[in-house]
Amino acid sequence: MIIVRSPLRISIGGGGTDLKSYYSQEGGFLVAAAIDKYVYISLSKRFTKGLLLKYSKIENCQTIDEIEHPIFREVLKALNPSDLSLEIDSMADIPGGTGLGSSGSFTTALIKAVSSFDYKVLRPNEVAELACHIEIDRLGEPIGKQDQYIASYGGVTSFTFNKDGSVLAKPLEIERQTIYDMEDNLLLFFTGFSRSASAILKDQNVKSQSNDREMIDNLNYVKQLGFRSQQLLESGKLSEFGELMHEHWEHKKRRSGGMSNPKIDEWYKLAMNNGAIGGKLVGAGGGGFLMFMAKDRNQLRNAMNGAGLEEVRFKFDFEGTKIMMSS
Repeated sequence: MIIVRSPLRISIGGGGTDLKSYYSQEGGFLVAAAIDKYVYISLSKRFTKGLLLKYSKIENCQTIDEIEHPIFREVLKALNPSDLSLEIDSMADIPGGTGLGSSGSFTTALIKAVSSFDYKVLRPNEVAELACHIEIDRLGEPIGKQDQYIASYGGVTSFTFNKDGSVLAKPLEIERQTIYDMEDNLLLFFTGFSRSASAILKDQNVKSQSNDREMIDNLNYVKQLGFRSQQLLESGKLSEFGELMHEHWEHKKRRSGGMSNPKIDEWYKLAMNNGAIGGKLVGAGGGGFLMFMAKDRNQLRNAMNGAGLEEVRFKFDFEGTKIMMSS
């Protein structure tokens, strides 16, 4: 049996510049952080022929082409395991559609598990690159590369997306005390809204591909916010980073009408009046998790809990996609 876990993520700054429609023209840059909430894949040999796949559904297939789940199907096609008598189970700490990059984490975990079954060792960049190829190129999802890369690498990491499609990963040089302060004062609250990242990002993709000047200018500005986020975190200036989050959110909302809604705006205002320095929706927008930098975390928790939002506490993950057990 092989058990693999892959971390979910929070986007720190520069999100949206990792889509090919943008970085192929301008080059992208962002900072993301892996957190200790995971997608798990377990893989074991069966004594009967065929593939037994367990996720929100159960599939029992004799061939790869029969598989309904697109990522299961394309990962198995790409890696072509030597034995198709397999049971593969998927579990997650937090459900999909909540803005924490679960699809990328699922894909990287599955790639790591299936490749390990045939004793293939893939480096983090190889896992991330294959995951992006499957989700973006094979399946045609209008998404970026952030989720697959931060899940593979872990940590609080910057990613440079070059025009030729290559990616440079570099861990931020953050003091240990700053990491602790971030874990204490970055708070995540679930809005109760789930959404499809693909639907929200499609609009950005179309506008970037058509060289819409307003969209390109917005993303150029967001990329600079990514660089500023890195500078502030490496300098330990968390209050200023919180203010930058607010600036980031205001610009992010301008990219698409589906980025926010009146209820999310109401909760955001409540947080800003009760101990938050700044915040934003994590991920593509439209739902999922609100993240805030707090100056008074107890006041903020009380206000958001009083409004019915559940907090998810987290620490950072510095291991990335990894094998937990192999026997």
